[in-house]
Amino acid sequence: MTTSHSPAADGRAAGTGRRVLVTGASIAGPALAWGLAKSGFDVVLLERSAEPRETGQNIDVRGLGREVLVRMGVEEAVLANTTGEDGTRFVDETGRPYAVFPKEHGQDGPTAEVEILRGRMAGILVDVVPAEVERRFGDFVVGAEQDATGVDVTFDSGAEERFDLFLVAEGRSSRTRRLLFADETELRDFGVSIAYGTVDRRPDDVDTWDWYTATRGRVASVRPDDVGTIRASMSFESEPMGFEGLPTEVQLQLLRERFRGAGWQTERILDGFAARPDEFYTQRMEQVVMSTWSRGRIALVGDAAWGSGPTGMGTTLSLVGAHILVGELAASPDRPRQAFARYEQQMRRYADSAQGLPRGGARLMHPSSEAGVRAIRTMHRVTASRPVRRFFQANLLTSEKHVPVLAEYPQLRA
Repeated sequence: MTTSHSPAADGRAAGTGRRVLVTGASIAGPALAWGLAKSGFDVVLLERSAEPRETGQNIDVRGLGREVLVRMGVEEAVLANTTGEDGTRFVDETGRPYAVFPKEHGQDGPTAEVEILRGRMAGILVDVVPAEVERRFGDFVVGAEQDATGVDVTFDSGAEERFDLFLVAEGRSSRTRRLLFADETELRDFGVSIAYGTVDRRPDDVDTWDWYTATRGRVASVRPDDVGTIRASMSFESEPMGFEGLPTEVQLQLLRERFRGAGWQTERILDGFAARPDEFYTQRMEQVVMSTWSRGRIALVGDAAWGSGPTGMGTTLSLVGAHILVGELAASPDRPRQAFARYEQQMRRYADSAQGLPRGGARLMHPSSEAGVRAIRTMHRVTASRPVRRFFQANLLTSEKHVPVLAEYPQLRA
């Protein structure tokens, strides 16, 4: 475990209402740490990985998330590090585009105005976290017991410490949520497995997100980054079978079998995944639904609380949720339960609306038959047409609904 020490590292007893443990150093975690430190809290930011994570796929920031970037003073840095993606194209087996969603100023379609690599975004946010925040890497929480005045936390390293508050800002598969909130959590499975990775860029590659649908419930896509490679994904319809927990070499073998004969660039993508196994990972398409996001002095934010699957809203919700949670805690640091209640009241409908994908929606996008592929391509053409495209993007895609009104939170300014 690597540790950057601050005065908080002496393990002193909690009780001032100001010592906070934040777990997860990707998006919501650094945003929390930044705001908490600016609001006078004593923060420990913990990340399970041994070092900052620099890999990952494209993420985007939409709507109210842009306002949070402005308040944090990082919008300019984010805009200077976007991937350069210039729109989304749906292509056939020859690579010919049959439906195009161009990138448009002031409009967030399948390609948002802000597209950035997850590792780059996390780095920008971590860089603005004040120096007094203690950063720890290579450890994680294995137990937490709370009482009326604090939370006693046990770490995998064997250390035990007491904090006034414990905020969980981990990913959709959050280990800490499973440990502490199992009874409050439902995972909605959408019947699709997804594999992500990086492939070498070729001279004939373009700067659009190209999306290909094949029969037998198979989808593949490639999209540009700003580091000279291509980010790719492959997804397929299936019942839960433990694919995501298998060794990488077995996952790749199963993908080759599943995508045999699929056409387009699928063989190239598979070869690229095998060549860069350290950047290859898989996920089940599922959503996290929780009856409550807090209990006592412990609260969750971001994908750990409401992971909505690949909807395009995950990063935005993480930024907005972290901002509101910190703002409400700063308003009443001695009454965290009330602050957590106000945070959930403002965020609940907003987060729920991003989980609006119907149960059969993911499978609909992964048709089995030739007739199903023809039908989905017809839908793509219709929604990409100029008369329909704006309505589709505003109402049926990844637009914001039930958007909260951000309070001023004057202390939460760069």
